[in-house]
Amino acid sequence: MTDMTSPVWDPAQYLRHADHRARPFTDLLARVPGLPGTPPRIADLGCGPGNVTALLADRWPTARITGYDNSPEMLDRAHTAHEGPTPGGGSIAFAPADARTWTPEGPHDLIVSNATLQWVPGHTDRFPDWIDALAPGGVLAFQVPGNFDAPSHRALRDLAAGPRWRDRLDGVLRHGDAVHTPGHYLALLTGLGCAADVWETTYLHLLTGEDPVLDWVKGTGLRPVLTALADDPEARDAFVDEYRAALRSAYPATAHGTPFPFRRIFAVARRDG
Repeated sequence: MTDMTSPVWDPAQYLRHADHRARPFTDLLARVPGLPGTPPRIADLGCGPGNVTALLADRWPTARITGYDNSPEMLDRAHTAHEGPTPGGGSIAFAPADARTWTPEGPHDLIVSNATLQWVPGHTDRFPDWIDALAPGGVLAFQVPGNFDAPSHRALRDLAAGPRWRDRLDGVLRHGDAVHTPGHYLALLTGLGCAADVWETTYLHLLTGEDPVLDWVKGTGLRPVLTALADDPEARDAFVDEYRAALRSAYPATAHGTPFPFRRIFAVARRDG
């Protein structure tokens, strides 16, 4: 899912840190209560390559699950790796959609979104429609990165705004207000008539390999820049080299790996009725 820049996604690069990226999703699902439908109908909004969509079938084996994304590259990977009937008698399908305009067709028991809504300006404006589409007792659950003030993001924005790059990268990157505070999400969701559970967690990922933080952001936050400079490989490589130096300074390696703190915000909202 994207905002202003429609970055080109690389499923293989994204999946290089699949274990770390999937953990917040499993933590989110652990707080989702039982669903009302038999079998439940589930939408995964911003499904990416489908690896975490498949985890939904582990939790609800009979569910009819549809993953939605607006990246052809991600959907191609999802179709190939995860689409079809599930061992418990359910099914997984994938379809193109954009979170800015997606409206559920028919009642859903769960609408879930993993690390997607930060790409969608004004995403809270979509909450009323999504909650209206929940069956009584249905759930809206999501997690978003809460680390836009972290050194990784600040360095990226500062570099893009510098004199060498500002003309080419103006408006490409998300700003620090891409997500809201946990308290704001709590107020919105309870105001829409939901019983809401909202929290935050800072994971301390220990990454390995050479320049592992750069390798991480190449799969996510750096994608808009890589896309914007794709027609000029020399400029793209120069930007990445400058950013690499900033990340090495901000996240020094230790004898056991590179610690990478990553704050995330979670919300589980159950529709009353």
